[in-house]
Amino acid sequence: METIIQVILAGGRTGVDLALYTLLPIMVVMLALMKLLDAWGVLAWVARLLSPVLKPFGIPGLGIFAAVKMLLVSFAAPIPTFALMGQGGTSRRHIAATLAMMMVMTQANVSFPLAAFGLDVGMSLFTSVLGGLLAASVTYHYLTPKTGWDDEAFPAEAPDVSPYKGKNAIRILSDGGLEGMKIVVNSIPMLVLALCFVNALKASGAIVGLTTLLAPVLALIGLPEAAVLPLITKFIAGGTAFMAVTIDLIQQGSLTALELNRMVGFATNPLDIVGIALFASAHPRVAAVMRPALLGACVGLLVRGTIHLILY
Repeated sequence: METIIQVILAGGRTGVDLALYTLLPIMVVMLALMKLLDAWGVLAWVARLLSPVLKPFGIPGLGIFAAVKMLLVSFAAPIPTFALMGQGGTSRRHIAATLAMMMVMTQANVSFPLAAFGLDVGMSLFTSVLGGLLAASVTYHYLTPKTGWDDEAFPAEAPDVSPYKGKNAIRILSDGGLEGMKIVVNSIPMLVLALCFVNALKASGAIVGLTTLLAPVLALIGLPEAAVLPLITKFIAGGTAFMAVTIDLIQQGSLTALELNRMVGFATNPLDIVGIALFASAHPRVAAVMRPALLGACVGLLVRGTIHLILY
């Protein structure tokens, strides 16, 4: 029992410390700025500007809006946009293409905190867009039927008017900061549970067996044994849990910034149990296109991950 209590307390201390002193300031500032840009119409303008360029990839205006939110806010931020796409006139082919793109892209609530520990955010964003567009294109052109998938429906455009339009800048910044705080507070249970899970694996010796099994495979692509733990955590508990474990390992000296940049191509994305469940819950029409979207996402993720392995 004493060991169990120690595992819980250690996970709790690390999770709360990470949430309050790393996540909180970053998310408060980023959300405040995003709300201000939204109120000024910058996000909608960017979506309309890029819409003709991204149309061949199967990405509608709302899809661009969702991508911006993913890259600059958090992986949960595009969920309301997917709900709008499901309720509106967006075709299932466009929804599938957008979903595939989202599953490859890096989420801001993971990439920006990791920047403080050596992550090359610029390259991560670049490979996100490149891999995401490849996933969308493969899904739209090859993995979804051209008939019978509501292709005649008009692809929904990004909203022209922000709900924050007309409010003063101080109020907008305050509302954005509060939303950032809510995201951080809501992430604390998952952070603590993930870290407790990881500590339990260490205490039970299970991680030793998993490392022995997977280390030779990772060695082939230049990743150390220490990468086994964060990668397993990511695909079970999500990107936020991956971030928590990775930062803990970097602070202990078990992982370097170079090794972090090598594995983020495969790890900083919502293609995991938590992310799939969250996006599927947005709307039944989104859940219905999950299979082709996941197949397309795997193609984009393979390319994105390979780029990071080559560059670093």
